[in-house]
Amino acid sequence: MKRRIHATQFLRQTIDYIVLTAAFLLTRQYIADKGDVFLSNFNVLLLMTSLFVWTVTGTSLRLYDDYRKTSSYSFEFVAILKNVLLHVCILSFLFFYFFKSYPYPRTFTLLYGVYIFAGIITTKYIVKKLTLRWRSHHSNPKNVLIVGTGQTGMNFYHTITANNHFGYNCVGFVDDQTNSLINGRYLGKISELTNILESNEIDDVIVALPESSREQTQQIIVTSERAAKRVQLISDFQQYCTPTTSVNLLGNIPLVNLRSFALDDPGHQRLKRAFDICFTLTVMLSFSWLFILIALLIKISSKGPVIFKQERWGLNNKKITCYKFRSMKVQASEVDSNGKFLQATRDDQRVTRIGRFLRKTNLDELPQCINVLMGNMSFVGPRPHATPLHIEARETIQHYMLRQMVKPGITGWAQVNGCRGETRFSGQMQKRVDLDIWYIENYSFWLDCQIIFQTLMNMIKGDKNAY
Repeated sequence: MKRRIHATQFLRQTIDYIVLTAAFLLTRQYIADKGDVFLSNFNVLLLMTSLFVWTVTGTSLRLYDDYRKTSSYSFEFVAILKNVLLHVCILSFLFFYFFKSYPYPRTFTLLYGVYIFAGIITTKYIVKKLTLRWRSHHSNPKNVLIVGTGQTGMNFYHTITANNHFGYNCVGFVDDQTNSLINGRYLGKISELTNILESNEIDDVIVALPESSREQTQQIIVTSERAAKRVQLISDFQQYCTPTTSVNLLGNIPLVNLRSFALDDPGHQRLKRAFDICFTLTVMLSFSWLFILIALLIKISSKGPVIFKQERWGLNNKKITCYKFRSMKVQASEVDSNGKFLQATRDDQRVTRIGRFLRKTNLDELPQCINVLMGNMSFVGPRPHATPLHIEARETIQHYMLRQMVKPGITGWAQVNGCRGETRFSGQMQKRVDLDIWYIENYSFWLDCQIIFQTLMNMIKGDKNAY
């Protein structure tokens, strides 16, 4: 098995080397001058350096991890994007500072990176699809016997049936009672397990019985191992599992963490905090003139304070004071006649003229840089909600409070995916929360960079939901 994995990884690396070589030659052809030697010793040295750097970065960023267990290409796409960006940065540094006789313009490395990215994502997508198709028709799947015809066993059966690339073939079911949905695959009762194992070609026994059947499970394990069959258990709590569920051993006790977040790691917390401080200080110093200009425009256009303070909720469900540039009239009410919180709506009469522009471009959020430096907010994270909206949502929106397990952000994954502005219907808020939870479960430094970039693009082109 290990030999097969190493062979697959070697093949994937070889394909990448071919793509990198082709990208280098295309870039070299594009910027070549008359009389240049196409593959001089210097060009070969540059190419070898590029291949070496790609190998190091690809291994470090887990580009060659096994992605067979998911049919989605998105995880591999993110790994490719991170690797190409880091690869181009390292090459730029090496080429310009260590190769004194480097003859090419700076656009060489940029164009080379574009060719690599286009070539790698295309070839890996094609290879993934061909591999999945080949495994579906030519692989040698494991023959498994499922013990248990309840919901747990049926879920496992439907999962492996719908995903041939997982490499499992269900020989049949064993249980003390049958199930009409198993399509004639019922082989007998648990007491007949020994005879069933001897009369069928079975590799693994999958035990999908409830926790209450401990004695039966123990007997099944003994019987299966006596027949030289590997046993795998599906835990009775599988209905509570999420894509980030993990199992750790505490001594000999398996401890199940239903949700594992990247930001639970102190290393990731320190990296995110360092990035928040550096990026926020850069923004505040670079655009200090913009802060002053907006403050003057607010002061001139309407009476009242420049900064608007509002109670919101942050990490561990603790109250924070959130700062914004004031975009509404001072006397504007936050609640209606029934005491219900008033969200900003399209053409809201409470919004000032300058406030409308600030909200449209997200510039009203700039003072939250102070919150980031204070440490009660991050630059990227789930957007905090005003107290009345927060209290209402935590009672009505599924998994809403999971957002409070990380610091709130100035911008977030939900916002750059169109979920911002008024949430008139519960389905709108649920979608926003689902996107926030996806971000928490899939956090990475590169994802934060992507969200910031998308936020900048939205600020430039405008957001139809920003009002």
